[in-house]
Amino acid sequence: MTFLPRLHWSTLGESTGGVEHRWGSQWDVTMDRNVAPALPPKEAELWAISVGNQEPPPSLVRMSGEVAALPILLLREPGATPINTEFLAAWSELGSVRWGILKDEPPQTGLRPSTQEHPPLTASQGLGLGLVGLSKAMQEVLAQARAASATKATVLLTGESGTGKEVVAKAVHKMSADCDGPFVAVHCGAIPENLIESELFGYTKGAFTDARKDTPGKFIEAQKGTIFLDEVATMPTAAQVRLLRVLQEREVQPLGGGGPIKIDVRVVVATNQDLWEKVQEGAFREDLFYRLDVVPISLPPLRERREEIPYLAQHFLNRKAREHGIYPKALHPSVDPLLIALPWPGNVRQLENAIERSIILSATRPVLTREDFTFLLDRVTEIEEQAILENIPPAPQYIDPILPTPNTVLELPPDGLDLNQVVADVEKKFMLQSLSVTRGNKKRAAELLGLKRTTFLEKLKRLDIEVQDQDDDIGADSE
Repeated sequence: MTFLPRLHWSTLGESTGGVEHRWGSQWDVTMDRNVAPALPPKEAELWAISVGNQEPPPSLVRMSGEVAALPILLLREPGATPINTEFLAAWSELGSVRWGILKDEPPQTGLRPSTQEHPPLTASQGLGLGLVGLSKAMQEVLAQARAASATKATVLLTGESGTGKEVVAKAVHKMSADCDGPFVAVHCGAIPENLIESELFGYTKGAFTDARKDTPGKFIEAQKGTIFLDEVATMPTAAQVRLLRVLQEREVQPLGGGGPIKIDVRVVVATNQDLWEKVQEGAFREDLFYRLDVVPISLPPLRERREEIPYLAQHFLNRKAREHGIYPKALHPSVDPLLIALPWPGNVRQLENAIERSIILSATRPVLTREDFTFLLDRVTEIEEQAILENIPPAPQYIDPILPTPNTVLELPPDGLDLNQVVADVEKKFMLQSLSVTRGNKKRAAELLGLKRTTFLEKLKRLDIEVQDQDDDIGADSE
């Protein structure tokens, strides 16, 4: 999923050499090849104008006020004769102008913050990125991630452990123009202090003991892609200094010497600590903090997005069953109130682990019930447990027991009965209960009743049961 900024090019009749086709990797290019230029579309982020050796046409001067602060890139052919000072002054009066040489390499993006209005991500788009974005808090996170992906700006993700920071980092990468490039994740806290610099920035042969060959670091591996630095607050001071230079100069200096290497990498960092507080304590460089805090995105804990818990639980139920080769199971709706009421200090990761444990310990039972999750109450205080149990409604009774028990005596009413109608009522009640248990998943509902899916669908139609279609899987993750 790629969203490119718009570049409008007024050639004023000059040749482009076909480079607009090679700019398509970074820009959505629209062309205006007339001698008299046309006004750029309102969603344009950059206005490129071929200059040649002429003064700006009067029509161009008149319309320049209508595009406000839109950056203008004035393009010259390589080797063209210099423009005299009068022409320079005339072109400079157009507004925010920059001069450049016409070449295959596309102009850089990010000359100003993107003003292009993007519609909110749909539910299916969010799921495609591995995120459930039903709550207002997560919708805001998705909107911020989408805005960040349109630029090369550094992104700082903050939030408690297990809230999904790496998932959001991957979403930023997938929505960017560099989505086909590599995504390299580095957990800074898992690398020994004496190795982190060589791991990130690389080293040359002989730089230290056991350095037997030139080795590129993670930044070089992420070239034309995204590098994700998790738990950046744990980075030692020496590595902080080198990281600051990388962000400032956009080049990497491997350990052991050699020339600097230019990099084109999106940097996304994450931390579960208060980075500004670390600055005040002297444990983190203030200048580096400002370099990282360009696009801050704060991820809400799971307790602030409780309405998403049933959907997250269903996703993990599907995924863990596949991972362990276990027959797909269903969550009984009575489980939802318990899961929603729990505090979840471990956030989404704790929920994922709880689902996995319940799947494994439930053996061959096809439906997980509330009893499969009572172990979660062992991790809360007695006061919290009492409050949770008091606020959880009793498990709903979805059907009345209409089938006879072994001790039930069946009697035919004196006036007789419509056997077909009785059987139809029994079928309908069990059909509705199976759909309730599987949250509308027809395939699973059919499996619970031991029916083929086609047979189940035929019965739905015959019994006049309408069911809203549900996806077989719901995406979210917990990194």
